[in-house]
Amino acid sequence: MGKRREARERAVQFLFQHDLNPPEDLPAALEEFWASQRAAAIAEEKAGATWGQPVELPPPTADEAAVRVFADPLIRGALECRDQADEVIKKHAKNWELHRIAAVDRNILRLAIYEMLHRDDIPPVVSINEAVDIAKKFSTQDSGKFVNGILDKVKGELMRPARGGK
Repeated sequence: MGKRREARERAVQFLFQHDLNPPEDLPAALEEFWASQRAAAIAEEKAGATWGQPVELPPPTADEAAVRVFADPLIRGALECRDQADEVIKKHAKNWELHRIAAVDRNILRLAIYEMLHRDDIPPVVSINEAVDIAKKFSTQDSGKFVNGILDKVKGELMRPARGGK
C-alpha cells in the first residue's frame, strides 16, 4: 500500500474517532493516536501479548514519518472545514440526514471533500478514487457506490480541472 493511501486511511480513522468522541485537546489527541498506531503495528510484528505491560516505542521509521507528514494536514484541514463539508454532503445526499449516514462514510466524505475543495495539489479524481477504495475497505458493501455518487456531484461543481496537469 502506498504511503498516501495509508495516510488517508489513518486520517479517516482519526476523523471517525473525533466524530464519535471529540477530544478537548486536539494536539494531544493526535499524539496519542499516532503512538497507538505505532504500538499496534509493533505488537502485530511481534505477535505476542504484553498483558498491560508498557511497550517502549522506538523512534518512528522514515515510512511512519512520511505517513504522518501527509496525514496530519489532512486531518487538521478536514476538521477545520468540517462544517463546510457537512453542508456539501447535505446538499448532495438527497433524502439523507447527515447523522443517518454511516459514521465511516461521513468521515470519508469529509476528508475527500476537504481535499477536493482545498488541496490544489491533489487532483479531485484521485480524492474520489481513494475515498471509494477506503469506503470499500472500511465500510459496507454499498458504501463505495454511495461515496462515489456524492463525490462525483461535488466534482461537477468544482471550478478547477478534475485531473492534474493541463
